[in-house]
Amino acid sequence: MEDGTLKSPGDCGDTEADYDVLQWDTRVDCEVRQILDRVADKWSLLVIALLDQRSLRFTELKRKIDGVSQRMLTRTLRHLERDGLVERTVHPTVPPRVDYALTPLGASLHTTIKALVVWTESHQNEIATARNSYDRRVRDAEALEDATV
Repeated sequence: MEDGTLKSPGDCGDTEADYDVLQWDTRVDCEVRQILDRVADKWSLLVIALLDQRSLRFTELKRKIDGVSQRMLTRTLRHLERDGLVERTVHPTVPPRVDYALTPLGASLHTTIKALVVWTESHQNEIATARNSYDRRVRDAEALEDATV
């Protein structure tokens, strides 16, 4: 195989050896990029975080996730189930009861998500200060530009 030739369409490089963000290929067929896009979206993160505590019914998830539509929650759960992160259990009752729970793979992802949340919580004041500083600089620059025009 020639240098630079990928092994398969879904192989976007080895992220273990020499970590390089440029290996997160933007091609549509890059599985690493597809997985990151899926698990990093806001609805998936919230679903995974909520299911870490216990299994939940669809209506419980919908009630706990402010702003999610029924359609978006359904799509998110289906994608997470397809990726092996969430398990869907249908109970043969009338009306049918459906529970969602994290799989072991999903639980291992939650550990990473929790680390991100902890980091965010511990740095939220620094981020707020940086945002305020940036907004002030932009506002001042715009005011200066308007004054010179």
